[in-house]
Amino acid sequence: MMSAWTPARRKRQADLIRQWRPWEKSTGPQTIDGKARAARNAYKGGTRPAIRVLGHLLSENGRELRRLFRS
Repeated sequence: MMSAWTPARRKRQADLIRQWRPWEKSTGPQTIDGKARAARNAYKGGTRPAIRVLGHLLSENGRELRRLFRS
């Protein structure tokens, strides 16, 4: 499926955005609740710490595990 954004339309939109400069008006969260919600944006449900612990355990016990699986 082809995009509806032609090179001319893309250029026009880029020019308009440069005129609007929305990055200068962006302020981020203002309320305590909004700031707390934004602070949780990267939360992945607690799986990363568990994976990190498993990785450390595997690297610490790697030699022993390889020896056991070779036998």
